[in-house]
Amino acid sequence: MLTSAKSLRGMVTSPHHLASQAGRSVLQDGGTAIEATVAVAATLAVVYPHMTGIGGDGFWLVAEPDGRTWSIDACGAAAMTADRSLYATLDAIPWRGPLAANTVAGTISGWAAALERSHSVMPLPRLLRDAIQLAEAGVVITDGGAEIAAAKGPELRAQPGGYGDIFEPDGHPLRAGDVLRQRALAATLTLLARDGLDGFYRGALARTIAADLKTLGSPVSLPDLTRHHATSPEPLCVRALGARLFNTAPPTQGIASLLILALFDRLAPAEPEGFEFVHALVEATKRAFLFRDAHVGDRSYMTLDPQAVLDDAVEIDVVAAAIDPARALPWPQPASAGDTCWFGAADARGQVVSCIQSTYFEFGSGLVLPQSGIIWQNRGSSFRLKGSWNTLEPGRKPFHTLNPALARFDDGRVMAYGTMGGEGQPQTQAAIFARYARYGVELQDAINRPRWLLGKTWGDESTSLKIEDRFPLELYEELAAAGHRVEPVAPLTAMMGHAGALVRHPGGMLEGATDPRSDGQVAAW
Repeated sequence: MLTSAKSLRGMVTSPHHLASQAGRSVLQDGGTAIEATVAVAATLAVVYPHMTGIGGDGFWLVAEPDGRTWSIDACGAAAMTADRSLYATLDAIPWRGPLAANTVAGTISGWAAALERSHSVMPLPRLLRDAIQLAEAGVVITDGGAEIAAAKGPELRAQPGGYGDIFEPDGHPLRAGDVLRQRALAATLTLLARDGLDGFYRGALARTIAADLKTLGSPVSLPDLTRHHATSPEPLCVRALGARLFNTAPPTQGIASLLILALFDRLAPAEPEGFEFVHALVEATKRAFLFRDAHVGDRSYMTLDPQAVLDDAVEIDVVAAAIDPARALPWPQPASAGDTCWFGAADARGQVVSCIQSTYFEFGSGLVLPQSGIIWQNRGSSFRLKGSWNTLEPGRKPFHTLNPALARFDDGRVMAYGTMGGEGQPQTQAAIFARYARYGVELQDAINRPRWLLGKTWGDESTSLKIEDRFPLELYEELAAAGHRVEPVAPLTAMMGHAGALVRHPGGMLEGATDPRSDGQVAAW
């Protein structure tokens, strides 16, 4: 089993080894953690197209060596013509196709904002070099990528655009060991490197993107692209487990991730992996999700201040006290599917980055823009057509499962951590952080150990408590006896997400971990 990597000069972790190596090479050439993160993000868009791409959204948390912590919201809003009348004949927004591609893609604006705020000096062509080369020359398809392509092929090849030309060039899904070439995407990345990242939203490339979207039937237009800008809201923060924990503000579910750990801190099970540990985290998750689903979405539509909720220690005490230590709260709530890539970087100066980006479902809406090779997200399919929470409105941002996490420990350690997995993101974050911070479990071991998922992911409709093999046998029986609907699943399954973590220790040592459930690597220097 994997063990934590350690180094002094720089470190990157991501769910694909080629992306990690691209980030490390930037660090070796004198780049910062932010610059390395952009290189990782671009490379993941090429080598992990089923998980992420430049046609999606992204969120950043950055810990600076001087103690500042800041964030970037690179989430795109609904098109101005994407109102409910567009879906008048439908009960819900489709998961795939042109009407699912109803929001602006914000990822590239996040790269630009991060580089601008950090006063980046490394040229864009260098940062995007590896991604461009891999898109042009090709990348070998992994087992995981092949499995998803085969499973989702029928619904994806039915969509308008260039999906089949790129991902099924011989008339069938690419298999493990085949080479995926994305020459149109290589040309797009080359344009961005030459003309600047703003070209995605304003300029010749933006006009090309808008023309393709219009031809394919998406409501996203050139004025929608031009209107978009990334923002830098104050990160959410709460004290728990000997650290200040940070996460991203709405429209992400970052507050749920923080609430889970704040509640767990008050429950304080004596040891990890047993019934008390798993039950406490699952029950804290339920309470956090109930709050999230009632209140969290586009900040401009919310009626409460999420930071004020986290600052109300008395109310958190009350919620924690209401958790039954022996019985499960009934859980009929539906959940969200999704795919994502979390990745992190740290440099020798002390800058630590936690970043996440996604096209929502695997291959997003299924629309692959013919001229640019961009896979467009379907994040806006999460909008509702009725009700008040997360209801579709022109210019509104959709609720986001994405949420990168970061912690500053009282002893000076800084930790970046996160995962893919929709509903599973806050749960996996909580399991990993609690193991490491509360119980001193070695970083990589905290990720290696078996995990669980309350709800669904990867399109699964079940809302049971899915729990991996490798826990003690009696745990499954104890959870079931307490009222949990336990569903055992295979060990090290991708259903549990692709997690990663980095820790910068006070003396400068860097420690990193990646998930054996992914194709990832810690690339250290």
